[in-house]
Amino acid sequence: MALIRHRCRVSAVCPPGHPLRYVSGIEKLYPCRGQALKSAIVTSHPDLIVPCDDAVVWQLHTLHSSESKLRPLIEYSLGAPEMYPAIRSRGQLLQAAAELGIRTPATEVLVSEDLHGNWCTKTAGVLKLDGTWGGTGVEIAHSREEAVVAFRRLAKPQRAAVWKQFLIGRDPFALWPWASRDARRVTIQQFIGGRPANTMFACWQGEVLSIVTVEVVSAAGATGAATVVRLIQNTEIAEAARLIAQRFMLNGFHGLDFVLESGTGAAYLIEMNPRCTQLGHLRLPGQGDLAGSLVARLKDQHLPPEGDPIAGETIAFFPQALNLNPRSRYLHRGYHDVPWEEPNLLRELLRKPWPDRQWPSRLYHFFRPQKQQAEVQFDEV
Repeated sequence: MALIRHRCRVSAVCPPGHPLRYVSGIEKLYPCRGQALKSAIVTSHPDLIVPCDDAVVWQLHTLHSSESKLRPLIEYSLGAPEMYPAIRSRGQLLQAAAELGIRTPATEVLVSEDLHGNWCTKTAGVLKLDGTWGGTGVEIAHSREEAVVAFRRLAKPQRAAVWKQFLIGRDPFALWPWASRDARRVTIQQFIGGRPANTMFACWQGEVLSIVTVEVVSAAGATGAATVVRLIQNTEIAEAARLIAQRFMLNGFHGLDFVLESGTGAAYLIEMNPRCTQLGHLRLPGQGDLAGSLVARLKDQHLPPEGDPIAGETIAFFPQALNLNPRSRYLHRGYHDVPWEEPNLLRELLRKPWPDRQWPSRLYHFFRPQKQQAEVQFDEV
């Protein structure tokens, strides 16, 4: 919607029933199946590819290696190809960040469940499976025994869960780890107590054009996606974004996840999102949105002043905040990110997600009711 508002011609690849199908102004929608991404790129002849899922980034990396004609466009959209392997690996990414002087938690790749003598036997750790996102594939362990159990669970191929995600959740990317034959790499990070923070930035040829940074107020679980955030200015996070963008010669939209340590406020980089996050469309006073910043650079134009900027610092994402806690006090404070200008989209987002309305999901959850996600608030952290 933000790209269309900035007079871009937009086409999209998405599954049936996806909310994108209710956004007015999209020129062409391609069904998400088979070689859909390659087909959409070849058919639509885009000037820029904007991935919104990690799995799409991994597919673009694969297309870059196998389709020589698409390489210039993919590099133009994402950045330097020699950095793709590091971007795909949490361990390599954080190692590169540490070499740049960015504050990171102690991190290592686990090659086995033998943790004797490791630093993680003395402190809590966060285990993460490469190739996952949105809080999935992440477990917090408070002891060596918990870490071993978590490692076994993450490292073991979850065939039943994958097929459930594909058949019940209608996730077209669920089978991608098998198709790509990637190893299931598990990393463990030192647990940093504090408040999560996220930043998203638009960049071009390694230069940060604009940045939006927030601290998380409320989230869907301890490791889940943010539902309510608060805008902040943080020089340490901004400098980390600048160094990462420059080191990896990034193009397009990218995000970084941090933890602001309790007591000190020090920003620890814990993860990179090589794609759009939830912050790219937000119109900030005197700054506009990240979509506009990138479009202005690509068109070699000055960014016009944005009308109707966000009032206040607190932002409740729609419909996540409403679905997680309809009685949340944050729904009545600050800015509720509702797409009022798109009534069809608004109505769709107020319904159950499309996969949950289909008979396989309804039948499955009749026998196995869905667990309600617990809201975690970080106001007191």
